[in-house]
Amino acid sequence: QVQLVESGGGLVQPGGSLRLSCAISGRGFTFSRMGWYRQAVGKQRELVAIFTNGGGTNYADSVKARFIISRDNAKNMMYLQMNSLKSEDTAVYYCNVHFFSGIDSWGQGTQVTVSS
Repeated sequence: QVQLVESGGGLVQPGGSLRLSCAISGRGFTFSRMGWYRQAVGKQRELVAIFTNGGGTNYADSVKARFIISRDNAKNMMYLQMNSLKSEDTAVYYCNVHFFSGIDSWGQGTQVTVSS
């Protein structure tokens, strides 16, 4: 069983930066893709950034050139560097892995609040 634990959220002023981390536990799994999603109050969960099956990355248009997804396979960690944060980035951010079987696994989420 895979477990995902996010950390690094918090309150930041507009224009500031945060780095989210996702610790992935469990071995012997192969993911078709992994990434970050977010859900703001009253809105549906949406994709932020992912590693695709081919090893590339995809970003939501709203975060391109501001957010960077990265991972450290040796440490079983995934990161989301968020720069130039805006109030509209306020949301709960979730770490996700998607298995080839079609099953998704999610973390518990970490709150990011961008406010002055």
